[in-house]
Amino acid sequence: MKSMQTELLPVTPSAIARASQRLREGALVAFPTETVYGLGADASNTHAVANIFEAKGRPSFNPLIVHVSDLATAKRYAEWNAQAENLAQAFWPGPLTLVLPRLEAASLSSLVTAGAATVAIRVPAHPVAQRLLKQFDGAIAAPSASPSGQISPTRAAHVIEGLGNTVSAVLDAGPCDVGLESTIVGIEDAGSKLRLLRLRFCKLNTILLLMIFSSFITLRSSRLENSLSDKLGRVKL
Repeated sequence: MKSMQTELLPVTPSAIARASQRLREGALVAFPTETVYGLGADASNTHAVANIFEAKGRPSFNPLIVHVSDLATAKRYAEWNAQAENLAQAFWPGPLTLVLPRLEAASLSSLVTAGAATVAIRVPAHPVAQRLLKQFDGAIAAPSASPSGQISPTRAAHVIEGLGNTVSAVLDAGPCDVGLESTIVGIEDAGSKLRLLRLRFCKLNTILLLMIFSSFITLRSSRLENSLSDKLGRVKL
């Protein structure tokens, strides 16, 4: 991976257009989200995604989170179900990542998912991230813009300090609001099973946990009802 002079970009329409063009060209661009700064690459470009792993020193078996601008775009990459819809409607845009089955036709590098049949996806709320994603009009793979195992960056200066000249450009929008990575929820078995994969302290977690618990109780009640119905149907009167 070539060393380069990192360009610090202000938050202007022309700078966001420039960042988007860099991504299309296969470069790495760091950008702010409401959680931390992400190290972005075109999620469909295997060479660009490989550079994320190299820049961070991240093992290739560790999948990346895909960022998109809205729910409609997310549905271009993942199989959807009622549980995903409920969570997305409640918490997107925001610091919640959903892990869902990947659509076979999705234009994603296999490095993004580490070869798995699922994809981790979210819609960030940060206005600069939103503007970049809409300008790019696609999926951006973006883990935290810091070396693996180190504290995630909340300012542009942290990105440059940690990753040096491995990043083509950094969109500087000041400090991030949350300062912790997103909460991750896996949705399995067509929505019948929710798995809390990563919990981070933020405002959504109390409501999110209640929703997951409520879903679990509803699911168990439904299974119990079906089981009882089945057993009663076998009773000879």
